[in-house]
Amino acid sequence: MPPSLRPARAAVVRALTLLVAVTGAASARAQERPYFVTYDHHLGERGEFETAVSSTTGFPRAGGSTYTAPWLEIEYGVTNWWTSEVYLEGVGIAHDGSAYTGWRWENRVRPWGTDHRVIPVLYLEYEHLTEASRIQKEIVGSGGLSFEPLADLRAEAAHELEAKLILSTMAGGWNVAENVIFEKNLSKDEGVEFGYAVAVSHALHGGLDAPPCRLCRGAFALGVEAYGGAGSTLDFGFHDTSQYLAPVVSWQLYNHSAVKASVGFGLTDTSDHALLRVAYVFEFER
Repeated sequence: MPPSLRPARAAVVRALTLLVAVTGAASARAQERPYFVTYDHHLGERGEFETAVSSTTGFPRAGGSTYTAPWLEIEYGVTNWWTSEVYLEGVGIAHDGSAYTGWRWENRVRPWGTDHRVIPVLYLEYEHLTEASRIQKEIVGSGGLSFEPLADLRAEAAHELEAKLILSTMAGGWNVAENVIFEKNLSKDEGVEFGYAVAVSHALHGGLDAPPCRLCRGAFALGVEAYGGAGSTLDFGFHDTSQYLAPVVSWQLYNHSAVKASVGFGLTDTSDHALLRVAYVFEFER
């Protein structure tokens, strides 16, 4: 690993070690959704805390340096229909150093419960990020990442507002989810940028509440998600946009913790060659 990526990797390892150390002290529920970009209808229960340590490692095409972008998520179930979440993120770029890149405050509301064939969720997020942000929790608009020096990217910060319409359907152990994304940069006049994410996954335990063991097939969920930008109000469409197709997997270690991973393959010249994502998720007892 390049020396400039080691601080970011070390931060992820330290946080992961801390979370693993406390896994014996709590219990919770539910198999973790395997997606990294696509959201489904699942929210935290009232009074429930969830935290996750995740990272995105990008392998750009010619002209870009490999990077690793770790982030920390802290989620709280305000009610059974409203979940709020805070993100803290950073980046390490090969031969260019590492930096803190900003924070996000996310809110998801499920207005009509889960007793519908198609379950809608409304999403609103405020972001204060620099141009060095690389976690790519969503992809909107057109164009690719900027590969200017990290010092220049850190100097440019933006306030952004993001909204999503999330639609999710369950059938046995299957989930199908669709997200429509709208993002407005409040610091620049760039119009409203659009993006999307769609996914399907299957819980191998067939939709039952908890997997019977850690190493049998029932502890896993498999799926695939596709996501990318769709231009903006100034230039709508898929020309010069980043598009990815990503197989995903989650492994339920205990009832209260899970590991998930995906490899996103870039489908356009604007996309990176690949995005490797990994996460450790832990739910605290209410």
